[in-house]
Order: sequence, then structure tokens, then C-alpha cells
Amino acid sequence: MVAVSVWQESLFDTADEPGLRGLGDSVHRIELGGGAWLDHRPGWIERHDLLFDALATQVAWRSEERVMYDRTVAVPRLLASFAEGAPAPHPLLAEARGALVDHYRGVAGGDLATIGACLYRDGGDSVAWHGDTVGRGAREDTLVAIVSLGWHRRFALRPRHRGPRPLRFDLGGGDLLVMGGSCQRTWEHAVPKTTRPVGPRISVQFRPVGVS
Repeated sequence: MVAVSVWQESLFDTADEPGLRGLGDSVHRIELGGGAWLDHRPGWIERHDLLFDALATQVAWRSEERVMYDRTVAVPRLLASFAEGAPAPHPLLAEARGALVDHYRGVAGGDLATIGACLYRDGGDSVAWHGDTVGRGAREDTLVAIVSLGWHRRFALRPRHRGPRPLRFDLGGGDLLVMGGSCQRTWEHAVPKTTRPVGPRISVQFRPVGVS
């Protein structure tokens, strides 16, 4: 377990449990071209601070190492994963997955079944440029839905080849970002390191089976 905390809750947010706000017309679609698109829904999770604290303290976070070139290095974030059929780490995430499946019913890759999570402890934790192209994402249109909890961090996207300008989002506070269509094959995304004084952030990812 990891003992981290989020900021003081808002004086204007009186709910005592985390919850979901609506999707529908609140989701803003950004067409990227070449069959790729993004959906953005700021503040989807109500009382995201409570959900953050529950996940930070109750999930069995793990550290990993990976071989890069000629040496083994620590992955600069903590990880957790929940396969198809496994209980979600919090009831609200099961509800969120169901809401996403309903919203994207009939959309390629909308059969969201797995949950992954990353804990970025501070500005030194990051994820390098990549696309989720292991498995189905390498050859099929798919969805990857991300809920961002805790401190805001920059989420950057750039085309794999020459094309549209890179995009940057300041994600946190229960925001939802969905990458769809050909996005995993034609764009890359990253959470870069920062020297700004930032606290911890949790990224929760919903994916179809066979996409990583």
C-alpha cells in the first residue's frame, strides 16, 4: 500500500461519496484526421479526491523494472492491473466502465473490459512517448479511456508521422479523455516529467481485452 493524500476538498463540493456526472453532450469530440479522434469530458468524477484517496491507500501498487538497451531501469511510476472478470478496485470504477460501455456501444473497441492504473508519485514520475499497440491496437481501431485523479499533469499527444500539431491537455481532478479510432496506431501519447512542484496523480485506464 502507498500512503499519499490529495489536497483539501473544495468547500463547495458537499457530496460525501464519489460519483459520476453525465456524459452525453458534455463530451467534446476532437477530430485528429486519418480516422483518429479524442473525446474530452472535464470533471467527470464528482468528489474525485475521495476516489483518489481510496485507490492510493487500498490498491496493491507494484513497482516494475524494464530492460532498456544494456541496463535494467525502474519504471518511473507505480502500477496496478485488473483483468477481465476481476473485481474493480473501487465500485465507482465498475460503474464508470459500465457508463463508458453504454456511451460507446457500437463504436470499434468499445468493449472495455480491463482496468489498469498508474500512480505518479511526483513530477519525476512519467511515461514516455508510446501508443497502445500491443495486440489488437496494432491493427484495429480501438478505444483507450483514461480517468485522471489527483494533481493536474500534462498529457501530450503527437502524430507518429508528419501531420497535425502536437496537443497538450492539463488533466486531473476527475477528467476523462478517450482516445479512439486509429489514435493508437497514428498518434503517440506521453506524461512528461516536470520540475514544477506537483503532488501525486492516479491515471485509470479502461481498455478492451488484448489492448496494451
